[in-house]
Amino acid sequence: MVEVTVGGVRIECVQGDIVRQVGFDAIVNAANAQLRSGGGVAGAIHRAAGPGLEEECRPLAPIRPGQAVITGGHNLPNRYVIHCLGPVYGRDEPSDQLLASCYRNALSLAEERGITSVAFPAISTGVFGYPMEEAAEVALRTIIGVAPSLKSVKVIRFVLRDEAALRTHQEVLARLEPGGDDAGST
Repeated sequence: MVEVTVGGVRIECVQGDIVRQVGFDAIVNAANAQLRSGGGVAGAIHRAAGPGLEEECRPLAPIRPGQAVITGGHNLPNRYVIHCLGPVYGRDEPSDQLLASCYRNALSLAEERGITSVAFPAISTGVFGYPMEEAAEVALRTIIGVAPSLKSVKVIRFVLRDEAALRTHQEVLARLEPGGDDAGST
C-alpha cells in the first residue's frame, strides 16, 4: 500500500475489492445514469448491497456525468454508498473536468454527512474507456487539491482492481505528492 498525507487527509492506494472495504464509512459506486445494477463496479456493489439499494436509487435517477448522489449501504459493511456518473471517454466532454467533478462532488456529499473515510474505485476506467493513467492523474490531482479543505474526511482510499491499475495510481500519487516531481503543476 502506498499512502501520503495532504492537509491532514491520508490518501492511499490498494489492490482489492470495493465491496470489502470494512471500516470505511462510505464506498463510491462508478454508477450508470439510471443508478441500476450493471457490469463492473456498479454490478458488484448492487449484488453485495442487495435489492434495497436499487429501490433507494430509483427516485434519485437519472444523474448526469460528474454528478453524485448518496444512499445507504444496505447489506454492505459501509454505512453509505456515494454514486458518481463518470464521463464516457471520447463522448462526454470535457472529460477531465467531468471526472474531476465526480471526485469533488462525492467528497462534498461525504463532508455534508460527516463521513470520515471514503473508498473510491477508478471511476470511468472500465467500460467507459477512460485511460487508466489519465484517469489516475485527474482523480489524484483533484483529491490532493481538495484535501486541505476537508473537515470530516480523514482517509481516502483508491481500491484498484489489478496490479497494473495499482502501480499506475502509486506512480501518479508519488509524482503529485506535495514535494514530488510534479507537485503544483497544472
